[in-house]
Amino acid sequence: MKRMITAALAALALAATAAPAHADATVKDGKVSLSVKGHGLTVRRAGGWIDSLGTGIRARLYTVDHGERHILTRWKDATPITYGTVRMSSVDWPLNRRFRAGTWLCIEFHHTDGAPCAQIHR
Repeated sequence: MKRMITAALAALALAATAAPAHADATVKDGKVSLSVKGHGLTVRRAGGWIDSLGTGIRARLYTVDHGERHILTRWKDATPITYGTVRMSSVDWPLNRRFRAGTWLCIEFHHTDGAPCAQIHR
């Protein structure tokens, strides 16, 4: 029962914050953004940023495939960046990985709402 509820919640979250991607997309959900770079089903790089500046901000990538969530990367410290009046924290991973068509690639930052996802497809 718990697994069914988790899968249903994941599906609802994806429907509200997702965008299709041909392994190349940028998606935003609130203060959090996801960037996916690649071709076809292969993702070369993925990362994201949060509209917040500070130390101790961490992020990780995860996938959702057939309703099951799988952690893809460990928590990684984000780098604070300032462009004039724009302040954000950014994180990036080299993946060079092929995903099954229909897999959702998502990013989450700890202690914040928003977890944008991009669906990898042909």
